[in-house]
Amino acid sequence: MIDDAHSYDTRIDGGKHWSLRVRGGTSLRLTDLEGGANVGMLFYNPQNPLERYNAPDTLKCQHTFKLTRGHCLYSDMGRIFCSIVEDSFGWHDTVCGSADRRLVAERWGERRYQQYRNDWTQNGLDAFLVEAGKYGLGRRDLAANVNWFSKVAAAEDGTLAFDAAAARPGASVGLRFEMDTLVLLHTCPHPLDPAAEYPRRPVGLSLATAAPLAADDECLNSRPENGRGFANTWLYRCCGTGRAGE
Repeated sequence: MIDDAHSYDTRIDGGKHWSLRVRGGTSLRLTDLEGGANVGMLFYNPQNPLERYNAPDTLKCQHTFKLTRGHCLYSDMGRIFCSIVEDSFGWHDTVCGSADRRLVAERWGERRYQQYRNDWTQNGLDAFLVEAGKYGLGRRDLAANVNWFSKVAAAEDGTLAFDAAAARPGASVGLRFEMDTLVLLHTCPHPLDPAAEYPRRPVGLSLATAAPLAADDECLNSRPENGRGFANTWLYRCCGTGRAGE
């Protein structure tokens, strides 16, 4: 799925944040370099930030609680931001959100930047707010986010349990972006992570040109709803306020 002749690779340390605009037709691969990483991620339409990732629609239209290969990530307007075309981890959370400053301080202690510099303990909520602010977005624009490389299962009584044993070095997930997308991300701890010390697990990130969508594409055909989602996305790219690649 990745054209290695035209790619960009970088490393993001644990407890950091970043944002970027990804054009439709781009592949983004994340790799858990040491095991135990968490990547919180949010998606917006850069031409209309009111359109953003919708976790409930993503799950209910694909009849799933977890995210893995073959699934699509939907906007709140019925379009597909990206599809999961590769996945060696197998179970990604999109219901637990991000930890805030209070939770991080209670669980791992508070380490302020003024004293600890780059070793301070950041949290996912504030990380998203910092990146969102770069684009004129704020607290009211945040939504339920994806947590890549974090497995959370639900018991029969609805209790959510974080599965730390699922972590493994080298696990990766590959996304194919179907439309231009503003991506906000952080590598701060998952809110249910029971680690004794603040987790600082690095992640590899690669960008490249994606292969064109084929008629037998797994994401396109995994659910009937996805066919309609791809049709909505194609119509927007052709007739919306802008085309992918402009």
